[in-house]
Amino acid sequence: MLSYAYAAIQLLLQIFSKGCRMVKREFHRRMSWAIRRLLRGAMYLFSWFVVPYSYLVSARISSKRLPPVENPLLQIPAVTLAAKIRTGQIKSEDVVSAYIERCRQVNPILNAIVEDRFEHALEDARRIDEEVAKGLRTEEQMMKETPILGVPITIKESLAVKGMSNTGGRKLKKKHIAQHDSPVVEQIKKSGGVILLVSNTPELCLCWETYNKCTGLTKNPYNPKRTVGGSSGGEAALISSAASLIGVTTDIAGSSRLPAAFVGVFGHKPSPFSVSPYGHNPSCEDESWGNFFTPGAMCRYAEDLPLLLKAMQDPLGAPLMLDTSVNLTEINYYYMENDGPTGLTEPIQPDIQDAIMNIVNHFNAEKVSLKRLIWALDISICKMLRMKNIETIYTQQRDGQPNTTIGKELLKYFCGCSDSDLPSVVIGPMQHIVQNYIPSSRLAFLDEQTELLRKDFLDLLGKDGVFIYPVFPNTAHRHFEIFHKLVDTSYMMVFNTLGLPAASCMVGLDRNKLPIGVQIIASPGQDHLIFAVAQELERKYGGWVPPPSHGYS
Repeated sequence: MLSYAYAAIQLLLQIFSKGCRMVKREFHRRMSWAIRRLLRGAMYLFSWFVVPYSYLVSARISSKRLPPVENPLLQIPAVTLAAKIRTGQIKSEDVVSAYIERCRQVNPILNAIVEDRFEHALEDARRIDEEVAKGLRTEEQMMKETPILGVPITIKESLAVKGMSNTGGRKLKKKHIAQHDSPVVEQIKKSGGVILLVSNTPELCLCWETYNKCTGLTKNPYNPKRTVGGSSGGEAALISSAASLIGVTTDIAGSSRLPAAFVGVFGHKPSPFSVSPYGHNPSCEDESWGNFFTPGAMCRYAEDLPLLLKAMQDPLGAPLMLDTSVNLTEINYYYMENDGPTGLTEPIQPDIQDAIMNIVNHFNAEKVSLKRLIWALDISICKMLRMKNIETIYTQQRDGQPNTTIGKELLKYFCGCSDSDLPSVVIGPMQHIVQNYIPSSRLAFLDEQTELLRKDFLDLLGKDGVFIYPVFPNTAHRHFEIFHKLVDTSYMMVFNTLGLPAASCMVGLDRNKLPIGVQIIASPGQDHLIFAVAQELERKYGGWVPPPSHGYS
């Protein structure tokens, strides 16, 4: 009799516990619904100011066309280029000279370069040509030890390159010069890459529009009146305009993928810790930094993605299988057209929808419904703003005092006296709100949803699956319009939060002749699956299209 009573009590407790969880989940769902409506309303109101301002900015930008790409050396993929340099068929000096000339042609229009090292790059190239001519190493040795030997490469300015600007787009009294190479730059040099320059980024990489008070605004090669995205906008503009071939970017919330999508190239966020996340400005001491943030690879040609990532890879980092052959017919393909019927984001542009469905039909992908993606924005923002000791303009200095205070900087900004841009100013208040006013129960719930969503993806994708998903609801918009579309970045940011590799792949042009990018995601360590799909998409849709050298629409 007692056993029956005990069983009944256990059943009642389970029912009560389940009921409590349902009530808790419903509470957080309703809370999120209210927050979403509030955010959407705020974005709508903000658009009243942002849209006229963006038109005003665009009207002041010259429509001067980009010079056509004439030198054939500028249209050779890095894989082929490296092979021809190793065998002496092409001189590295000739290639580097061609890219330097192209940089000088396009940068006055695009404004993508922070600082160059052209003369040093030519010296590096000459040394490489001399080494190849001496025949001290076999072709196989060079391919294994220095896979990008003699190939020019550009680096995002926020990554430390010894002796070069490393301000992270900040306006400082004394310019910060990197005293050491970041680990990823060390690997690039060991792999034989010839560094040409460091490229533009928004202040502290805190915006999806590439502008700052030092270098200014970077423009889109397809139309200077359109944004190049951010924060790796300098790299994207140079690579798309054939002023660079491959580049090292960073990605903390789509910073490599959005610019790539907006300019029609390939931008990859690698698996966490496969590339060293250190040596970056801004830095962070949070233990989860390397899961959320990673240096990224950007290429004009999809076949160069595995080559570049191999050159960037941390020898002691998370292993990858970049040399593994992939049978496309053995991959499981899944997709979602958007973030769900109750999502917060804007509707997907019809041309992007059509592109996704064409890809779905090509791969015979299976439609899935990952309902926890509704939490994408909530979990991503709360995760990022809770990271400890991430460097901002409010970070404490050596004397224990911050550079400035929230109240003081807000006042200076709205009086037009601040040396910082809006994202750098508002990051402080946002951190303060999340860290001090969001209930701990809410944060715990979102952490739980993060782990559950990660498990959903890992269970779905396994070691042989990829997920097809939008990068952003629209193609490149006018400058600064991102400020009323901030919530739409959750399409990219969620994969930083979950620690999954993801790439933006060029799949054609929209009706305005602007590039369309689509995201391909896989499980950690399965970057090679993404690269195989990217190369197939390039084969099917043609890949990079040279920006127009005539009028813009």
